[in-house]
Amino acid sequence: MAGLYYEEFFVGQAFEHPWTRTVTETDNLLFSSLTMNVQPLHIDAHFAAKTEFGKPLVNSIFTLGLIIGISVNDTTIGTTVGNLGFGETKFPKPVFHGDTLRARTTIVAMRESRSRPEVGIVEFEHIGLNQRDEIVVVCKRQGMIRKRPAA
Repeated sequence: MAGLYYEEFFVGQAFEHPWTRTVTETDNLLFSSLTMNVQPLHIDAHFAAKTEFGKPLVNSIFTLGLIIGISVNDTTIGTTVGNLGFGETKFPKPVFHGDTLRARTTIVAMRESRSRPEVGIVEFEHIGLNQRDEIVVVCKRQGMIRKRPAA
């Protein structure tokens, strides 16, 4: 199992994820279409050209999902039961087609589950950065993580 069990995490633990991903126009159009987000700022180059950005913005929910997705291989692949919630989420810089994103994750809190002794709750802080090392997203997420099985 590539993911870490609850007992393998600790507060302050930091991950610099090696995966990077260049965001394409197709990513943005497909995601926006699949989620029925018809905001012209995302899908209409003519409209977006007249805004202060001068070009389409990548859908921020795609950005959030990508950054969390990048973190999975190093942290929770196969050990997560599910997300419990997302806390404070910020998008300090826009993402554009052609930007290459990477992710950093820090464990900010942990606790035992009160209702399920076989899992614990881990709070992750995910930070997404572009190729200029500008922060494009920060999110705190709580996940239910499996404990190591009894031997």
